[in-house]
Amino acid sequence: MTFLPVKARPISPGRMLLVGDSGAFAVGPRSIVERLGTDALTREDRKSLAREGLLVAEGDALGQVAHGHAIARRVGGAGALDYLILVPTLRCNLSCSYCQVSRVAERSTGFDWSDRTLTAVLEVIDALEVDQVKIEFQGGEPTLRPDLIRAVIERCERFARRQFVICTNLQRLGDEVIALFDRPDVFISTSLDGDVSTHARQRTGDAATTDTFLENLRFVVDRYGATKVSALPTVDPACLPDMDALIDSYVAHGIDSVFLRPINYQGFARKRHAEVRELDAAWRDYHAAFVRRLIERNWTDRSRVLEETYFSICLRRVFQPGADRHVDLRDPNPVGVDYVVVDYDGHVYPTDEARMLTRSGVIDLAMGDVIQGWQGDMRDQLNAHATNRFDPTCQRCAYQPFCGRDLIDDLSRYGRIDMPRHETEFCRRHLAMFDLVFELIYSDEPAVRHSLARWLRLTGTPGRFGEVLS
Repeated sequence: MTFLPVKARPISPGRMLLVGDSGAFAVGPRSIVERLGTDALTREDRKSLAREGLLVAEGDALGQVAHGHAIARRVGGAGALDYLILVPTLRCNLSCSYCQVSRVAERSTGFDWSDRTLTAVLEVIDALEVDQVKIEFQGGEPTLRPDLIRAVIERCERFARRQFVICTNLQRLGDEVIALFDRPDVFISTSLDGDVSTHARQRTGDAATTDTFLENLRFVVDRYGATKVSALPTVDPACLPDMDALIDSYVAHGIDSVFLRPINYQGFARKRHAEVRELDAAWRDYHAAFVRRLIERNWTDRSRVLEETYFSICLRRVFQPGADRHVDLRDPNPVGVDYVVVDYDGHVYPTDEARMLTRSGVIDLAMGDVIQGWQGDMRDQLNAHATNRFDPTCQRCAYQPFCGRDLIDDLSRYGRIDMPRHETEFCRRHLAMFDLVFELIYSDEPAVRHSLARWLRLTGTPGRFGEVLS
């Protein structure tokens, strides 16, 4: 047999998770780790490891090719540019304490696309060499300029497949905005922070502001259905909401997915919520408990499937590499290639978070602008480090095949990209998340298997997800 690279991580007392560089995995007793690569490895051990893709028989050319193919499937590939995040205005009609983009007041001037910038954006769209495109409108509050949104959408009629997401606080729904929402290729993304009191407190608005939002949220869900409307809460780690109250606020609006998002250490939040620079174990415990609570509720009421979106993304990274285009977990994760952010002033950034850092005065991460282009030194310097493949800590980690690299997050929190991986918030967060993923994969509880199957978009009665080695 040919031994393939295998890394181990304890997942419960006496049990070790074994993961190959292709993402193949199995669980066995701690003793099997000690036997790996020695004469103590029995014939039955070898058969079990080979069955799980952790060993290949000598001379098995097909097995070697299959192993190489499995590795290649996990390598993040960037195609042609087909995803644009556009910021037509930085103005906003709210002033939320956790705002991560450092928006400006609604009546400010000079913070919308100029005619020249709009023309350049449309020229970029004309030059796209793809047959599908996704465009996300961010802000500020993009619905303050429905004319700019409409101009972009109309320019995309030539694409065979197109999708537009308008990220909005849903404070105002004029006729122009509703006309945009009425399009079948337009989707709505908003923030619902929990029950009425929690949402009002975090939006720093009065009761009338919150009432308007809830009325408008109900209007768009009733008009279009929940599949067209997505929402996510911004959670204050210093004031964690009651889980059932948060879940119930989504269920009440017919929304089944909750993307738990702690206040981001960006924009105004850097000053108003400085404590979120490092999240302690309480946040990770809350996240895990939230997933478990959804499992309980899904089992009690099997007429609907509730999910925590980020956990599901991590779960699918294990079983379905490439199923989600979630760049935080793509490795390598080149920037400025298949997706870019165009700000209100025409500057181009690698990510929305990079735009926020620049706006906050932390570091200028603009790669160029929409007129002159962005294929320059800044992009090349970032991409030279946009992988976890050569990091010494990551190379020893069992979760490396499923994980990625977020340079922008490191720059935001530490002002550098060479922090030891295990000392970064990104690493702590994902170690905890994948620990939970594999703990649940190897659970014998029917309730757990039910939710995992649904989050993997499987049908039927699920059996065991992972084999246990003897």
